[in-house]
This record gives sequence, structure tokens and C-alpha cells, in this order.
Amino acid sequence: MERFKKVYSQGTIDVIEIWVDTETGVNYVFHRNGTAAGFTPLLDQEGKPIVTP
Repeated sequence: MERFKKVYSQGTIDVIEIWVDTETGVNYVFHRNGTAAGFTPLLDQEGKPIVTP
């Protein structure tokens, strides 16, 4: 079983993806534009990580 599972993807050059950590349930946003990229927790309006059960 892989630790991270991609649950959403949009774009080809300007890419936005949502990944879920299968051990903790925390959702992450991945953004890539050309050769630059970032991966960070997805937060709700209160600044708390979104967790998928």
C-alpha cells in the first residue's frame, strides 16, 4: 500500500493535485508550474488540516 493517494488532478503545465496521506488522513495540495512545485497541507477556514477518514 502506498502512503499517499492522489484524489484530484487538474491541468497539464499548471498542475493542481490533492493527495491524501493514507496513514493519517491529512489532505495535501500539490501545485506545479513548469519546473517549480510545492506540497503543503490543505487547510480549512480555521487553519486546521483537512482530514479524510
